[in-house]
Amino acid sequence: MKETLHRNLKTGRDALVWKLDGLSDYDVRRPLTSTGTNLLGLVKHVGGAAAGYFGLVFGRPVDLAGFGWTDPSLNLHMYATADESRDQIVTLWTDAWKLADATIEELAIDAPGLVPWWPEEHNRITLGDALVHMIGEVQRHAGHADIVRELIDNASGHSADVSYLPEHDAQWWAAHHAKLQGIADSVSS
Repeated sequence: MKETLHRNLKTGRDALVWKLDGLSDYDVRRPLTSTGTNLLGLVKHVGGAAAGYFGLVFGRPVDLAGFGWTDPSLNLHMYATADESRDQIVTLWTDAWKLADATIEELAIDAPGLVPWWPEEHNRITLGDALVHMIGEVQRHAGHADIVRELIDNASGHSADVSYLPEHDAQWWAAHHAKLQGIADSVSS
């Protein structure tokens, strides 16, 4: 079971970081929702979550400051500052996932951990709990990244090789979009 969960976690994280490929520094930072969601911020946030849940929770040394977790009220964990380069964020991400992979590989699925930022009545978890939690976290934000990337340059898909979408040209997709807009317009009265 641990191997299956780990594989699912890896699939989601690979899909998320892939969304940065081929984009300018401007586009990976561009806020495209009212709350400022942007691709590089999603990578920073999820990398920090991985370091926390697979490092700190299981007593492994980790510094979360680079991920912006020092003051969550500032929301620094959801965007790269002007002083943080894409390479810095991706390096933090890579290091966090190396730590996560080592924790997952070295510990039993029932190894105990403690989540200090959760309420005391349910902050004791197992590695299995952390895996399930982080699969949800990664997949949720990979979905956000799918939408943000599509808003930037219409690129979509699960990876460079797998789209999971029907193969149609841009003209077909434009007509499909217009059809759906027409349906929405017809029920808006």
